[in-house]
Amino acid sequence: MGLVHTKIVLKNPRNSKIKAIEVSALADSGALHLCIPEHLRVQLKLKVMDRKQVELADGLRMFVPYVGPIEIHFKNRIGFVGALVMGNEPLLGAIPMEDMDLVIIPKKRVLDVNPDNPNISFTTAK
Repeated sequence: MGLVHTKIVLKNPRNSKIKAIEVSALADSGALHLCIPEHLRVQLKLKVMDRKQVELADGLRMFVPYVGPIEIHFKNRIGFVGALVMGNEPLLGAIPMEDMDLVIIPKKRVLDVNPDNPNISFTTAK
């Protein structure tokens, strides 16, 4: 399928004085979480709430800071999640994509709102 990059806006919902930041993120349905590099944590003034042990694709395990909440905007969608602080680029995983009802369209190599629910996100709560 290839890599899918998309523009998202990240914001610190606890501090309205901090400007939102538009970033290019790797959209990866094989990953679970939102991951952000350290420089974005600093720019958004996100407090480290915890540390989590993560396992990378190569099996390596490491401890990383966990921050949040982070407000995510994509087109007409909004979500709130925590983020792992790691890597050198933002990564949008399956949890925030599911929360905002977003889908990867492999043929076009783009992230988009779910075409079955174009106006408002849908989720199951049972």
